[in-house]
Amino acid sequence: FIMRTFIKSWIPQCLRILRSPCRLFHGCNRLLTSQIISYYDSINQCKNELPEYFNFASDVLDEWSRLEKDGRRPANPAFWWVNDEGEEVKWSFEELGFLSRKAANILSEACGLQREDRVIAVLPRVPEWWLLNVACMRTGIVFIPGTSQLTAKDILYRLQASKAKCIITNDTLAPAVESVMLDCQFLKSKLIVAKGSRDGWLNLKELFAVTSADHKCVKTRSQDPMLIYFTSGSTGPPKMVVQSHSSYGIGFATSGRYWMNLTPSDIMWNTSDTGWVKSAWSSVFAPWICGSCVFVHSMPQFKPVVIAETLSRYPITAFCTAPTAYRMLVQHDLSSYKFTSLKHCVSGGEPLNPEVMAKWKIQTGLDIYEGYGQTETVTICANMKGMEIKPGSLGQAVPPYDVQIIDDDGAILPAGEEGNIAVRVQPTRPFCLFSEYLDNPEKTAASVCGNFYVTGDRGIMDEEGYVWFVGRADDIINSSGYRIGPFEVESALIQHPAVSESAVVSSPDPIRGEVVKAFIVLAPAFVSHDPEKLTHELQQHVRKVTAPYKYPRKVEFVQDLPKTATGKIQRKALRNKEWGR
Repeated sequence: FIMRTFIKSWIPQCLRILRSPCRLFHGCNRLLTSQIISYYDSINQCKNELPEYFNFASDVLDEWSRLEKDGRRPANPAFWWVNDEGEEVKWSFEELGFLSRKAANILSEACGLQREDRVIAVLPRVPEWWLLNVACMRTGIVFIPGTSQLTAKDILYRLQASKAKCIITNDTLAPAVESVMLDCQFLKSKLIVAKGSRDGWLNLKELFAVTSADHKCVKTRSQDPMLIYFTSGSTGPPKMVVQSHSSYGIGFATSGRYWMNLTPSDIMWNTSDTGWVKSAWSSVFAPWICGSCVFVHSMPQFKPVVIAETLSRYPITAFCTAPTAYRMLVQHDLSSYKFTSLKHCVSGGEPLNPEVMAKWKIQTGLDIYEGYGQTETVTICANMKGMEIKPGSLGQAVPPYDVQIIDDDGAILPAGEEGNIAVRVQPTRPFCLFSEYLDNPEKTAASVCGNFYVTGDRGIMDEEGYVWFVGRADDIINSSGYRIGPFEVESALIQHPAVSESAVVSSPDPIRGEVVKAFIVLAPAFVSHDPEKLTHELQQHVRKVTAPYKYPRKVEFVQDLPKTATGKIQRKALRNKEWGR
């Protein structure tokens, strides 16, 4: 549908399609970093107490709107959405406030929802996702994002487990919801984001036309629930991670300021799917607490050429994408593009191979600042602005976290020893750690070992406090008593020109118990090569680049690798295949 006319039809003056964006982004850069950023950063740095009451919509977004009205913020939009058809949507903080108050009234009135009720939103990157997210903050309703790649079975599980009273989706997924509705006794209302009406569904566009924008934000306590994310466990069904108003609402002030390097003059583009937690990190909380503009490209499919063209065409200053995307981008020669506004690049979600960082630097002149965290946390470690980047490292601990490497009994290990990456929770649990796994006290309790929250990732800390990722605890390969992390082997493999992508897992072996097996996607130029010779060449290459015992004793060439909806390689699927599970 035509997004511009769609949104204009709700309220014409809300949308300003600015024809010469570049003119607007300069001239105000000398503004002092707002007191908003400094205040929330100081809470993360433990210099100020966490307030008893906090709401991101009223305390952050409405404050930026006030500064914007007073001319104390650069003339950036707060939100800027584009698609492949050349359509654009731009909102100032004031317009975002106006539209999200309307959406808040729709949730409370038409959908009949009350404070702390739960709403599942399964939408692609459409502007309405951001409005509904903020509307839930304003009403105290708990927002549960899901990726558009969910199946009917996934949706059913999420509706039953969360007891959500409302689901919001589009035409594409409405039939999947309808197919499982009879088994969802808690579901009271269904809201569709679509041009035309659909039987049994409330239509957001129609409701916008008749709903008032007069809404008073509820007063939420800092520790009240704001978001629930489903996270896939290595065993069993996905767990529900509860984040409070302050954990995500305040917890990204420091990483937004120092890892993503954001100011009110910046335009941040993060390519994450709306169902992935990284979208909350880098497309909602970090940019908006810093007063930056959130840039979104609807991008139904990931295409390197679209990313390169978007970075050249729009005045994007900060960019975040997954390591998989950076790997694809550096293979798609970027030398013909000019990213004239781009100043800062970050990555997260899985480790980034040093080889890819080096190629990106050669092709764009920019470093990639890697960060690390989980659905349960905010940014745990990051390579922050001004720090020396050690390629392959996750960087250092981000306040307020005290990050340590511990053994299985909770004792802190010395520098250089591999153990569990953990965050101290005693004597004080950081406010920006998840509240609980909903309805799962056993798993919540099991996430703590001694004085620490255990991430489930293995790592090493060096003498300077930099953390190095070894692998998920369940991805580690134990061959003849040697412990081998898949990431190191994959990083060695990608340095060979034949390797486009690889995944390394354990494979059963009668003598060694298990051995390293590499699944490799070949670069086009090597597809026709003799597989036996190529296998030998790659094995020798790994033996040269890393410790010889880590080389893959088994190699299989594949067309593609199994990935999650967010582009992370699913080693577990390959491992299960190897072990016949």
